[in-house]
Amino acid sequence: MPNNTKALILGVSGASGLIYAVRALKFLLEAEYPIELVASKSSYMVWQAEQDIRMPPEPAGQEQFWRGQAGVPLSGKLRCHPWSDVGANIASGSFRTLGMIIMPCSMSTVAKLAGGLSSDLLERAADVQIKEGRKLVLVPRETPFSLIHLRNLTTLAEAGVRIVPAIPAWYHNPQTIEDLVDFVVARALDQLDIDCIPIQRWQGRR
Repeated sequence: MPNNTKALILGVSGASGLIYAVRALKFLLEAEYPIELVASKSSYMVWQAEQDIRMPPEPAGQEQFWRGQAGVPLSGKLRCHPWSDVGANIASGSFRTLGMIIMPCSMSTVAKLAGGLSSDLLERAADVQIKEGRKLVLVPRETPFSLIHLRNLTTLAEAGVRIVPAIPAWYHNPQTIEDLVDFVVARALDQLDIDCIPIQRWQGRR
């Protein structure tokens, strides 16, 4: 169990690649990290499009939904928030956290954060991490990047946000899709000093 009991915020935007969020949640809950999860409005449509699954709108239903997807029915502490609840605990800088990670992160979310806009709880929570000088990690899942995308990502990087594109490595000899996904998730969590995924790390040439 991690020594630090402050929560980690997991944001899920409407980009393709929800498996990244599912795998991150699996390992974080198994490692007993307290998780505050907020999924954007558009992520509901992505679940429907990618998996033909309906995500429940109410928090209690969402908790069971995410635990079921991650295969972690009991371990860890998970609290889910409606995307519209801008009065939630994670919307305030006085609520202390380990930081926040948004995976997958859409270019719409990137653009709003770069412009200082927050129209829902996910964006507000991320904006709070930036203004409080806390760790914010984005895992953009888009290709190719337009010049506008790159400029927005640069603006966020200059503000201290860590950008970890969903680009897997191959030196660990991946055998499954999960191997590729887990590598990206592990590298993203590295930015928060969280090491809870058993991946093969680069050991240098032999």
